[in-house]
Amino acid sequence: MLPLPPIASRDAWLAARKQLLAAEKEATRMLDRLNAQRRALPMVPVEKPYLFDTPDGEATLLGLFEGRHQLIVYHFMFHRDRGEGCPGCSFLTDNIGHLAHLHERGTTLALVSRAPLEELERFKARMGWTLPWYSSWGSDFNYDFHVSQDESVAPVEYNYRDKVEMLARGETGNLAGELPGVSVFLRDGERVFHSYSSYARGLDMLLTTHHYLDLTPFGRGEGWDGMPDLDGKGMNWLRLHDRYDDGQMPAPAVHSCCGDTP
Repeated sequence: MLPLPPIASRDAWLAARKQLLAAEKEATRMLDRLNAQRRALPMVPVEKPYLFDTPDGEATLLGLFEGRHQLIVYHFMFHRDRGEGCPGCSFLTDNIGHLAHLHERGTTLALVSRAPLEELERFKARMGWTLPWYSSWGSDFNYDFHVSQDESVAPVEYNYRDKVEMLARGETGNLAGELPGVSVFLRDGERVFHSYSSYARGLDMLLTTHHYLDLTPFGRGEGWDGMPDLDGKGMNWLRLHDRYDDGQMPAPAVHSCCGDTP
């Protein structure tokens, strides 16, 4: 039987809830301060002429803005050997809301993957997604933003740690292959600037399903940080949304799919 929270009177619950509310308010103020620091980061000119394959033909990074001032790129891991996306990246994509709200704030959101466009389009149709998804196949984009790891192409770096630092921390899952991330760009006329990138646990802020589950007594049910392990799968419960009822085994554990995530 799963462990349950203690039972209390309404008055005892209210006292505990008010104590938690004070901590929640402080966390919110901390997030406001972090957001202000993020907005204040300096930006770096993007000088390299990256090209992307899109359903409408070849496009530059400037073209991905669709005329808006800001661009958020989610670096989506695509497994070409399986013809499908990483379950973690697919889960994140399922969590994206209606893009009209971002567009109203002059912001474009798009997925970018290092795989041929036709392969991405097939999986996109299978998942029922309609948001923009572009191919960086054949360009340095993924390597320059440290979400494709190949020492023969570029020095290995992930989450602002080089190979030596990652080996010292035992993060061997981040040394090769594709990895997830998010990068933000701003344009001033025809000039494009890189303002922010985040990786690993920094992507948690984009996972609204996790935020909903974090409101509940069982949380994410993954067996860490005091949560119960709901089904004995730990963090290995996540699957593509069309695979939960097909009788197949769950997708590989997060660490084998998305690298190390500290």
